[in-house]
Amino acid sequence: MEFTTGGRLEVRITAADTGKRVSVRRLSSSGTPGSLFTDTVGVLTSWDDGVLSITRKSGETVRIEESALVAGKVVPAAPARRRGPAASFEELAPILARAWQPVESERLGTWTLRAAGGFTRRANSALPLGDPGLPLPDALDRVRAWYAARDLPAYVQTATGAVGTQERLCAELERAGWEREVSAEVRIAALAPIGDLDADVSRVRLARTVDEAWLGRYQRSSAPGAHVLKVLGAGPSVWFASVPGEGAAPAAIGRCVVDGRWAGFMAVEVDPARRRQGLASAVMAALARRALDEGASAAWLQVEADNESARALYDGLGFATHHSYHHFRSR
Repeated sequence: MEFTTGGRLEVRITAADTGKRVSVRRLSSSGTPGSLFTDTVGVLTSWDDGVLSITRKSGETVRIEESALVAGKVVPAAPARRRGPAASFEELAPILARAWQPVESERLGTWTLRAAGGFTRRANSALPLGDPGLPLPDALDRVRAWYAARDLPAYVQTATGAVGTQERLCAELERAGWEREVSAEVRIAALAPIGDLDADVSRVRLARTVDEAWLGRYQRSSAPGAHVLKVLGAGPSVWFASVPGEGAAPAAIGRCVVDGRWAGFMAVEVDPARRRQGLASAVMAALARRALDEGASAAWLQVEADNESARALYDGLGFATHHSYHHFRSR
């Protein structure tokens, strides 16, 4: 990381660069011997009262005292992915939303307020794509009121880490007292290699609708109701996969939504007693082959940052992180 001109460290950013991706170097406060400087790369989301706020790709906000700043510059957007399908956040965001639809929705400018009886944050959060048509404080008041009228907590779903994502909105939410509760990664990959997996897909059953047996394996359906079935069943082209088990519940399940060139994978779960038997790979391969038959060529999924077993599986299938998303809750 080069900050110098003629061997001198230079600060080549100002408050006018708010909203741009920057790289800065500051005096280290870690106390680690030999660690004089700390480098940070992210979007400059504010520069007020002598403090810079930089939001990293992960969604973490770093605050830096101006007095500790020794170098800084504007840097280009993250380099294009070198494997997997090319995709912009602008393309992916509505694809992801259509794969997990709410029971009830309402527009606020070009934002969407979504509710589904509290079943998952994704279906019960405001999706802030574009302009709410109001000053942000007023828009957030409308969001709070809309969810309060439904006896639901108010959430806003945001994204970071790609061109066109919402680092500045994340910083504004934090300043307004909203708390980031959970973060996850959106990962993408080529679809054909998943369909070509050496997996026993003969034991995988595919269906257009969900049944009680499938719900018996699904961790989030402890109290299934009409809202759960509506969320799971909605989407452009929805498929459910299951591998029969020894009891009433399947040994493994999965859900796939095909939408144009994209196939989204969700709810891939395996009986803990049957793990490491290739069941998750078989479910993914069977769903991928069906999606390929429908003309899809690219795959996406979402995985929470602390789900190490799922992350390892998806690493092996060629998935790489495109961006991160976060749910902010009103206090």
